[in-house]
Amino acid sequence: MLELLMDYSAPLFGGVLIGLSALLLMLSIGRIAGISGIATAAINSADGSGRTWRWVFLIGLIIGALIYSQTWEIALPFRQAPPAWVIVIAGLLVGFGTHWGNGCTSGHGVCGIGRFSVRSAIATLVFMFCAAATVFMTRHVLGG
Repeated sequence: MLELLMDYSAPLFGGVLIGLSALLLMLSIGRIAGISGIATAAINSADGSGRTWRWVFLIGLIIGALIYSQTWEIALPFRQAPPAWVIVIAGLLVGFGTHWGNGCTSGHGVCGIGRFSVRSAIATLVFMFCAAATVFMTRHVLGG
């Protein structure tokens, strides 16, 4: 049992940190921690209101990932790095999907489900189905 817990300690710890950061953001300023919405408003806010906390939040995400990567050795799950064009297309599809779905996995999956939003539960089910279908396609159909 302890060995199983050690195998999942990093993702478990990361999940707890994500939940705590979403809770802290909600309790401190009453905002939802949806990364796509935070990033969009940080870039597009015409009057500049609320930009500071959004940029601090986004920079904190990057700094947290850098601290983690420098503290623990990270093995990426790729057998080989995907070509740049695949990464670009994947990024565009994710961007389109978050715009079309009015939010991302953090906004719907972490915050929306925590608020018992039916719309967020349905969106999260769609995200998870698409993720499973993508893994199946790339591993078993395309031979990746």
